[in-house]
Amino acid sequence: MKVMTSRRSILTLALAFALSGAPAFAQSPLDNPAALREQAPATYKVKFDTSKGAFVVEVTRAWAPKGADRFYNLVKNGFYDNVRFFRVVSGFMVQFGINGDPATMARWRAAQIGDDPVTQSNKRGMITFATAGPNTRTSQVFINFADNSNLDSMGFAPFGRVVSGMNVVDALNAEYGEGAPRGRGPDQSRLQSEGNAYLAKEYPRMDYVKKATIER
Repeated sequence: MKVMTSRRSILTLALAFALSGAPAFAQSPLDNPAALREQAPATYKVKFDTSKGAFVVEVTRAWAPKGADRFYNLVKNGFYDNVRFFRVVSGFMVQFGINGDPATMARWRAAQIGDDPVTQSNKRGMITFATAGPNTRTSQVFINFADNSNLDSMGFAPFGRVVSGMNVVDALNAEYGEGAPRGRGPDQSRLQSEGNAYLAKEYPRMDYVKKATIER
């Protein structure tokens, strides 16, 4: 049997899909990092529901405007949902922000933002973007467990602070510690390419964000 495909039949099929409401070509806002450039409010709060409980971060845009805007867009569009706390170093900091879906993460690895001046210090409870050098911030952030003001001169610009639930942050599982190759924690390159499947298999007790929500 010979199947004939015409432009009219393709258009008819597409129209049928549209009328039926089938999400055949549905896309996530996270698929296009360049489009997520909404300016954040002057101050806003983010509630993190985690496997250990909830904590709340209050962001002050004036502290680090570019960082505050990027964080706002990531949270608002669900980037941090189901993300693991992959680097928990007792007495230092906890780091997270590698999306569990490798395809999503691949789009954000090159979505860098410029640096902000450091106007606040990396004291206990402050949240800051991780960097790999000047103008390389993307999606990874860390919360300081202690006074890490030595990071200030290195360009790490805090944009918010934990205002409730710091006890939850303190309780995040630190058994895996520092990442490879310096520690026994996960290899970031594998996490980037394999996502949560890698962590679930080799680091099954790692704590994670269930959902992050902007609070008005």
